[in-house]
Amino acid sequence: MTVRRSVVCGVGAYLPERVLANEELAQMVDTSDAWITERTGIRQRHIAAEGEYTSDLATAAARAALAYAGALPADVDLVILATATPDDTFPSTGTIVQSKLGMTNGVAFDIHAVCSGFVFALATADNFIRAGQARCALVIGAETFSRILDWQDRTTCVLFGDGAGAVVLRAGEGDGTIADRGVLTTHLHSDGKFHDMLYVDGGPSTTKTVGHLRMQGREVFRHGVEKMAAATEEALAATGLAVLDIDWFVPHQANRRIIDGMARKLGIDTNKVVVTIERHANTSAASIPLALETAVHDQRIKTGDLVLVEAMGGGFTWGSGLVRW
Repeated sequence: MTVRRSVVCGVGAYLPERVLANEELAQMVDTSDAWITERTGIRQRHIAAEGEYTSDLATAAARAALAYAGALPADVDLVILATATPDDTFPSTGTIVQSKLGMTNGVAFDIHAVCSGFVFALATADNFIRAGQARCALVIGAETFSRILDWQDRTTCVLFGDGAGAVVLRAGEGDGTIADRGVLTTHLHSDGKFHDMLYVDGGPSTTKTVGHLRMQGREVFRHGVEKMAAATEEALAATGLAVLDIDWFVPHQANRRIIDGMARKLGIDTNKVVVTIERHANTSAASIPLALETAVHDQRIKTGDLVLVEAMGGGFTWGSGLVRW
């Protein structure tokens, strides 16, 4: 018996032109390159230009992914954009991207799960395809986090950057085994009691402002290691696989210490972990697709590889997905 699978057939990325290195940031706030690098692994981040919006970043990444897949916007019947920094309160930035791509068909919407957004969007698109409600999906993670940072708060402003990544999923057929190409399993979670550990102190219904990002760093670190490791174990248990069976682990790029802590906890070979935080910083929902595009571009991730993605974000939200490339 055959089953429907969501097969990744294209990847794309976009990073704003401006690069903000640690040395320059140290002239803006009380910090240093050594302090940032030692505690986070970050050396630089990209910052969107004035008048460059989340939808612009997302559209550029989407076009790159479509070109890689050899697909046209008219082929797409589902656009899911993961973002915590939309262009406007409404309409959804996904519909803005849909328009910028010249699409008049299909459906587009946003998913808001902060740093876990891409995993949530991937799972949602996979379920649409499995249910026969879509045949070709654009899954995008895009952020302009520089717009919600308090640039006087060195505990947060050093961590984040702007960027976008996208994948194209097409409906395919498999035998229902782990040998199939495509999304094999996804697992999503949230727990709202952790709100105050990572949040933005503004919104249209509360302060009528955008607000700034606030974070309890130590608690986020502790929960990040724990929950990303648990999500990884859940995906392995669901497929009967072991850590050694996975070719590439692509975690959310929050902090190098979190990534390393998760790898140690699970006994993952660090050579199998894709890390881009040094150049990209934490781009929230964009971090995983940016890392995927990097590893596909440099030919680490190849057709047939087992790729495990995992993330944790504000809410808290967390989840994982296992894909055979």
